[in-house]
Amino acid sequence: MDILVVGGGGREHAICRSLSQSKQAGKIYCAPGNAGIANVAECVDIGVFDFDALTAFALQKGIGLAVIGPDDPLAGGIVDAFEAKKIPVFGPRANAAEIEGSKAFMKDLLKKYEIPTAAYETFDDYEKALAYLRLQKAPIVVKTDGLAAGKGVTVAQTLEEAEKALHDAMVGGSFGSAGSKVVIEEFMAGEEMSILAFVDGETVRAMPAAQDHKPIFDGDQGPNTGGMGTYSPLPHIDPAIIERAIEEIVKPTAKAMVSEGRHFTGILFAGLMIEADGTPRTVEFNARFGDPETQVVLPRLQSDLLEIFLAAVNGTLDQVEIEWSDEAAVCVVLASEGYPAAYPKGKVITGIEAAEQNGGLVFHAGTARSEAGELVTAGGRVLGVVGQGAGIAEARDAAYAATEYIRFEGAYKRSDIAAKALK
Repeated sequence: MDILVVGGGGREHAICRSLSQSKQAGKIYCAPGNAGIANVAECVDIGVFDFDALTAFALQKGIGLAVIGPDDPLAGGIVDAFEAKKIPVFGPRANAAEIEGSKAFMKDLLKKYEIPTAAYETFDDYEKALAYLRLQKAPIVVKTDGLAAGKGVTVAQTLEEAEKALHDAMVGGSFGSAGSKVVIEEFMAGEEMSILAFVDGETVRAMPAAQDHKPIFDGDQGPNTGGMGTYSPLPHIDPAIIERAIEEIVKPTAKAMVSEGRHFTGILFAGLMIEADGTPRTVEFNARFGDPETQVVLPRLQSDLLEIFLAAVNGTLDQVEIEWSDEAAVCVVLASEGYPAAYPKGKVITGIEAAEQNGGLVFHAGTARSEAGELVTAGGRVLGVVGQGAGIAEARDAAYAATEYIRFEGAYKRSDIAAKALK
């Protein structure tokens, strides 16, 4: 079966790698892909929003399954476009992807079905939002309603900081139309946790839990990014808490979506906060694989990823065997200097082969080939370097050791990925 993966980041590299290991996989195409994905798939120069060109390509090549990676095209209806052409596709339709595309919709859904989350209010009027904010206490959270590449959330430690975030989003237009509506939310303290699940309607098959590191600097300081590193499993979190989150949050949300006429097929990704007493509450939902969570979860998958995707699409997800390795995985992101603000591109990258020869697994997030054929930086997050081992400590050492072989001008990484698991 020939496969088309849509996207071009570290997540899609991890997906393509796992699909390439399937006995059922024929040729794998990736649109648009990147320099690393080109090692496991044929990259096709079609943008993720060019639905007509993507579906035409899929029909021309007789694609047996399309897999959609990024959030924006999902919210824009790419799955609906593929289904209209009778092309099998893994991912939620636009009305189901709204659980990520609109934070206000997601919060209202959780409130209606009494699924645990933080108290909140939604505003599309700046003056009303500002008046409400000035009655609150810090810390407090300000979120853009729409998609903002993982950067539309401000955890404000002071009301002044919150007011600036509100102004930037609603008046300054920092996030475009995504910030025309905002959610102002109660701050939740505790331990963050990500649970990704294969979902088809009310059938939920959860993956092992992972934890991301969003802020750019060590100690969770500085502005939010798309994610600076991840690890899985979470040995310091009681398995009973993880199971409780699945039973009280993930499964009820999938069921709620069906009740709302928004049958969800694809990856449902719950971002959670574990409070001091062990209570899990919902921070957010995403409608696709997380990036860089995917880079530590999929290497632990021992079953056939293509078989799981097809089962979800064909309505037999409840019948497929899904097995996971007991090994740990840790991903350290190498970012461009200046990220998540402005950053340079075109910096030559060396040492990836050496990193892989010495136990690292390297996923390309923002790379390209120069006219001279050199591997160069092409994004804010450039590479995700994964180490694996019997436990978090071993996997973490392997990941950081592998990063030492890789060089590009201005390369930056956090030094404390997975440290929380070792306290």
